[in-house]
Amino acid sequence: MPPAPKPILTRQRQALAYGIASDVGLLRANNEDACFGMQWHSITVDNRPDFGFFVVADGMGGHLDGERAAGIAVQTLAAEMLDKIYVPLLRNFSAGDSPTVLEALVAACEKANMAVLRGVPGGGTTLSAIAIIGNLAYIVHVGDSRAYLIHDDKIEQLTTDHTLVQRLLEMNELTPEEAENYPQKNVLYRAIGQNENLKMERLVRTLPPSSQVLVCTDGLWDMVEDDILKVVTQDAASPQEACDRLVNLAIDRGGADNISVIILKVPGGGAD
Repeated sequence: MPPAPKPILTRQRQALAYGIASDVGLLRANNEDACFGMQWHSITVDNRPDFGFFVVADGMGGHLDGERAAGIAVQTLAAEMLDKIYVPLLRNFSAGDSPTVLEALVAACEKANMAVLRGVPGGGTTLSAIAIIGNLAYIVHVGDSRAYLIHDDKIEQLTTDHTLVQRLLEMNELTPEEAENYPQKNVLYRAIGQNENLKMERLVRTLPPSSQVLVCTDGLWDMVEDDILKVVTQDAASPQEACDRLVNLAIDRGGADNISVIILKVPGGGAD
């Protein structure tokens, strides 16, 4: 990968804001999703940038295995990032440290993968994680949860679905219309807890001022079209209101799966 761009290091006047919501839906007996969100905004003499860390996971494996796999993955990932990145950043942040964020995120995902393999044999989980420092988003992803960037009245899917149907679409063996009703639509070929050699999607994106990032499980995006995700997110008074409205919308449309969503609101520009 090319070197990661450097984040804006000056403190923003406004804090990064976020909302988080999860619901079991109408057809499942238990919620196999797991979420984690944290953000830090300081007003200190050294003008340190905002940072945040956000994760959505969708467990699989049946009975309690799915929720245990998702929970173990999220807890392991969060603990590793707090220990390896966020506490050191609080002590001594410098621009030279920023490229190591993605490396630490990848290493934390690998530890989460091994923890699920040991703790929940036969279980597994999707994982979409975003670390934000200043105006940069460091993203690691596996499975079919999704991350979107919403900006300038557009919605862009940042992650790729690691599903059989997406692979067939990429190989032009299915049309989009055929994919909608494909019998193995939700079969994953890549997930946490499935193989010791984990392959992850990873990317770094600059977040424009006033943009929003939406991270969700397939219980949301499979029930609500991308354009509606965009409109509801942009029209809501806050990220939390947007999360609640989207979860309720997915339930109103059938709530066929667990529904989880995190929405981040990037400050509108200008630094102290």
